[in-house]
Parts: sequence; structure tokens; C-alpha cells
Amino acid sequence: MKNKVLENLLDESSIQQQVPFSAGMRFPHLKVPANACDCHHHIYDRRFPVDPNSKLRPPDATVADYRLLQKRLGTVRNVVVQPSTYGVDNSGLIEALNQFDFATTRGVAVVNTSVTDAELKKMDIAGVRAIRFNLSQPGGATSMEMVEPLAERIKAFGWHIQIVANAEQIVTGADIWNRVPVPVVIDHLGHVLSVTHPSFGIIVRLLKRGKGWVKLSGAYIRSKVGPPYSDRTVVAKAYVKEAPDQLVWGSDWPHPTAKIDDKPDDALLLDLLAEWAPDEAIRNRILVNNPSRLYGF
Repeated sequence: MKNKVLENLLDESSIQQQVPFSAGMRFPHLKVPANACDCHHHIYDRRFPVDPNSKLRPPDATVADYRLLQKRLGTVRNVVVQPSTYGVDNSGLIEALNQFDFATTRGVAVVNTSVTDAELKKMDIAGVRAIRFNLSQPGGATSMEMVEPLAERIKAFGWHIQIVANAEQIVTGADIWNRVPVPVVIDHLGHVLSVTHPSFGIIVRLLKRGKGWVKLSGAYIRSKVGPPYSDRTVVAKAYVKEAPDQLVWGSDWPHPTAKIDDKPDDALLLDLLAEWAPDEAIRNRILVNNPSRLYGF
């Protein structure tokens, strides 16, 4: 009987430690609280049509694959973000949301100005709570000109807009972020490389007004030194110091911008949060309370 129990534990450990598109095998040192949320990940499936203008074409990364990551990290809630690969065809996103539990999962869609109110309503029912503008890819499915008209459209649903942009675009769009009638969520630390850059001040002012949010995600994307991404720590800690109630954490799994043989270690990415927010109460807000407010869990 004892051997059977040990065998089951070893089997479970093996499943939890091996995760596609994630380096490493260990569990995080950080033990997350109940209902901890990964606020940024993607699902890829070749059955769905790709946008011909998209630049990223990762291999399939399924709901089943992502559930292995949840077991490894200990997270329960999650936010599925429509990848740029599929443009404004959100059919794969909706299917993924339907495979997850509505009580624990929300979605972020990508739309353009041709979207109908009926389509937005269907997305809302499925669990979508935001639309994303990927402004960092020229010729992509969305543009800066779409931000204000679409923000007006989604206001009635209580959604927010999510922005992935470089630091310079954050600066040039400052008036827009302040004008839009919905919250503004900034991806991947705002791609800010220094707290002295004007974009940092713009973002912090949004956070302190309760108008903006930042995703503590994608530390590896702009790092010049590699793991454990110490060059991103200064900016992350500064956000935590300035506005801890306006921050959420995300894995960015399956790390579509990273090469297939150079994926980051998701356990390390989660453990960074212990360094960025050493106060446990603040970490718990970032992992549980803040996502609950932002996504309506």
C-alpha cells in the first residue's frame, strides 16, 4: 500500500513539473495564496485561421498544456489573452474560454471597428472582459486610431482596454490614455527600461488615479542580461512601491516571443514576484485581490 501511494505521488510530481514551452522542472519557491491568478497567457491551435499579417506563428499550446502549468505554479484563476497570431478572429479564444471554468477564467479579445454589438455581447457572456491593442507590431490588426472609438463601444460592458506598446508609444499616446472612458491596462511592465524614462511617470500617474493598471509580466522580453532578469527588477519594484493596488501578475506562457529552445522558466518568473513585492500582504493583493477587482472574479 505504501509503495502504491509513493508511486502515485511520483506520477503526480512528474506531471506537474513537466510543462510544454517552459524551461526547468522545479516548483516555485513562492507558495501562492488561494485563488492566485495568472493574468496573462495565450492559447494556440492550428485549427484556427491565422492573420496573414501576423508575425508570430508559435506551435500549438493547448488548454491541457496550460493546466499543467497551473499545477506547477499553484495558480487557480487565469486570463486568456487573444494572440496577435489570429488577428480579430476570436473563435479560438472563445473555444478556450469554454474549456475552462467560467468561475476561474476570463478573456481578453482583439477586435477592430467592424465588430458588432452582438459579437461583443457574445464575448461578454463567454467571459471576455477587455480588448487588446497590440501597437508594437506595425501593420497589425489594431491601431492607435481605433483605441478611442472602441473604448467608447466597450464602456457599456464594463470592460477595459489592454495595451502592448513600447515606451515611446506610451508617451505619444498619453492624452488618449487619459481621455478614454475605461481603465487602461499596460502589458509587460510597460516595456519601460528605466524609471527615468517619461513613460514611467505617465504610467504611474494613471495608476495613482486608479485609471491604469500594469501587468508584472514579460520580464524576459526586454532583459539585456537574461535570467534572473535583474535589469527588470528596478522598474518592477518601483511600480510596487508607487501603486501596489493597481498591479497584477502574468506568466506570458507559452512565451511566444522567445525562441522554442530558449523559453523562460515559469517557476523563476513567479519567484521574481517575491523579490519585487517582498511583503506577503502586497503579493496577495497582486495575485488575488487586484485580479478580482479588474476581471470580476
